[in-house]
Amino acid sequence: MFHKIFSTGLGIGYIGKGSGTYASIACCIVWYLLLMNGYPAMLPMLITIAITVLGVWSSTLVEKIWGKDPQRVVIDEIAGMCISLLFLPVNVKYLIAGLILFRFFDIVKPLGIRKMENLKSGWGIMFDDVLAGIYSNLILQAVLWFKLM
Repeated sequence: MFHKIFSTGLGIGYIGKGSGTYASIACCIVWYLLLMNGYPAMLPMLITIAITVLGVWSSTLVEKIWGKDPQRVVIDEIAGMCISLLFLPVNVKYLIAGLILFRFFDIVKPLGIRKMENLKSGWGIMFDDVLAGIYSNLILQAVLWFKLM
């Protein structure tokens, strides 16, 4: 039961069409509300690592029930969205930019992202979104570094 609830992002995955986008938006809102008033420096990283590790485990288990890379599983989008936002200012500009970049990379799957889907079980479910999150974060880090936003 835990794995179904967790892997579907507390049920967001049951929405159907667009559930990955809804999960990403929900992640942005929770990220903002949790972190907007200051936080211990390691908290975002620990949250992201925990979501990713538990996501691999849970999605591996529910894949045995629901089939290969089930659409209901959105914990991969949540993990990727968290990675997109790591080490960035917690403000609406970066949240929106991160959301747009992450969804672009997650949907289009350029630069080797699609190849991650070939990994076994939960690894394949999670790591295309992990890589999409990494690419998004790298772009946002460059924007931050060059003070473009």
